[in-house]
Amino acid sequence: MNEQTTHETSGALAAPGGPILRAVIAVLAAVLTAACIAWSLDAPSRMGVAFYTQQLLALVLGLGLGIIYFSVSWRGKPHAGGFPWFDVLLGIAGLGISLWICVEYERLLNDVSYYTSEVVWLSIILVPLVLEALRRCTGWALVSVVVVFIGYALVAEYAPMVIRGKPASFTQVMTYLAFDTNGLFGTPLKVGAEVVILFLFMGDVLIRGGGGEFFIDLAKSLLGHKRGGPAKICVVGSGLFGMISGSAVSNVASVGPLTIPMMIRTGYSPRDAGAIEAVGSTGGQLMPPVMGAAAFLMAEFLEIPYGKVALAAAIPAVLYYLALYWQVDLIAAKERISLLTEELPKPREVLRDGWHFIIPFVALIFMLFYYDSSPENAALSAAVVIFVTGMIRGYRRPRLKISDLFRSLAATGRTTTDLVTTLAAAGFVIGVLNSSGLGFALTLWLVGLAGNSLPVLLVISAFVALILGMGMPTTAVYVLLAVLAAPALVQAGVMKLAAHMFILYFGMLSMITPPVALAAYAASTISKAGPMETGWAACRIGWAKFVLPFMFVLSPTLLLQGAAASIAFDILTAMAGVYIATCGLVGYFMRPLSPPWRVLLCVAGLAAIIPDSQLSFLFPGLISVSGIAVGFALLLADYLAARRRASPA
Repeated sequence: MNEQTTHETSGALAAPGGPILRAVIAVLAAVLTAACIAWSLDAPSRMGVAFYTQQLLALVLGLGLGIIYFSVSWRGKPHAGGFPWFDVLLGIAGLGISLWICVEYERLLNDVSYYTSEVVWLSIILVPLVLEALRRCTGWALVSVVVVFIGYALVAEYAPMVIRGKPASFTQVMTYLAFDTNGLFGTPLKVGAEVVILFLFMGDVLIRGGGGEFFIDLAKSLLGHKRGGPAKICVVGSGLFGMISGSAVSNVASVGPLTIPMMIRTGYSPRDAGAIEAVGSTGGQLMPPVMGAAAFLMAEFLEIPYGKVALAAAIPAVLYYLALYWQVDLIAAKERISLLTEELPKPREVLRDGWHFIIPFVALIFMLFYYDSSPENAALSAAVVIFVTGMIRGYRRPRLKISDLFRSLAATGRTTTDLVTTLAAAGFVIGVLNSSGLGFALTLWLVGLAGNSLPVLLVISAFVALILGMGMPTTAVYVLLAVLAAPALVQAGVMKLAAHMFILYFGMLSMITPPVALAAYAASTISKAGPMETGWAACRIGWAKFVLPFMFVLSPTLLLQGAAASIAFDILTAMAGVYIATCGLVGYFMRPLSPPWRVLLCVAGLAAIIPDSQLSFLFPGLISVSGIAVGFALLLADYLAARRRASPA
């Protein structure tokens, strides 16, 4: 809401309340983060007090609702100056109801089965409050999906036979969604409060201490002098920064203003510059050791340690970034991109000034993979290390002070409000699927629609992921697909980890796939290129993300599942295949390539990527080796032809 409309709104509070309001929001946000940290440290038990996990979730939800209604207008924009009286009421209602549930949870839990008037009215008020907060944060797309599911639960007994569900009254549906542990206070919100918020806190402390500048400077010092240097800085810097932020759009907003103008100055087109930044930022959610929020939810759904999810994601993420890195290099050669002329930092100087940022990552990896610590304790330990070292050493900014700790707590709480409402809404969807039986019915329907054909089922699942992902947060897309599509893939014979990784990849593709490509559109506002053309260019540049999920479903060796020899063979052949296919897609190796040559290289590259080392009906590795042989033969022929053309007559 802009300033003019705000002052014209009847009953709007006066602008002088602004500083007080900001202070209230900061306190609420800091308490939200501090509560999650205290829970991770098992503070209630140490104080001799027993709490249900749902009491923590109610507290987090209430604080999140209060922050949203006090800071975001009904138009989905920050309040400017004063804000209307009804937002005050909504904020107080959301905060008050959730705190009441937190305090009285044990008694209310006993009353749920009797549908007391207190329980019913709390449910009827709380569910719409969450949906409206979600709309203000994320728009209509996700809200519409959730409302459709809730509407289905009310009329499930009248639905067509294939998706017919259990009958339920309005009262039963509302109370189930608001109070059942499979609903609002279910797994998604639990993972967010117990794990994800702590990683976001760690990331905020790292950035506040200068970690973002360190990673960008390190990328500049190592790659800035190379061919296509600005784009390579973008690839590496966005990947490193994305591991911290876990958000493609915020990654673009943070790194893009530096890398996109740099790419354009050296000769990349505004369209390609924006697309490269969008693709690089999106991949940060897939890069271990710190991935996006969806990865922690995956570990919960699969009931395995987060370290195993991160380990399985490593090779596909490396292949994704290799494809992007080689592509920007070949584009630079094809379009004769000039080298950077500005003075670049030296690697030795960057490491000398910022070596202390390596310590928390070593601590994080050690605790996750060696000490087998829980993700939340690992994140909290790493945050402590970052803060302590940041108080001793600064990087391109003053050293951290105790006051920065409160600022970081408040900043983390403010940035998690979108996540809290998204995870709460995901709980509504899971609640409907569990209470109505729709999840099982949809699994059978998808399998039947595919005609028991795994390739067809994979294509259908990928298409559904792209459709659901339009304008929706990655976390919400993953949760929806984890309960809708993943069971069908598992029933069709796909390994459970591979099935969930498949839908995670295609859920994230919505960030760069038109018509609603949020990361690409954010990049286009910086590059000044058209949003749609940037999105389509991002699809071309991020081609590996469309291909790799099918490959690790075919054989999970790319997820580090299987014999060591097969894993090593498939990784090496996949790397070779990615390079061969990239040459074909760009249309350049030593010189511009003709269309038939490009098609042959793409086919050979895809054949090399196929992980066929475990296919028993063929000579192990025959398809991959054949693809590499043909691809390298084509590249060698092009190299020799270019040499002959360059040599004197």
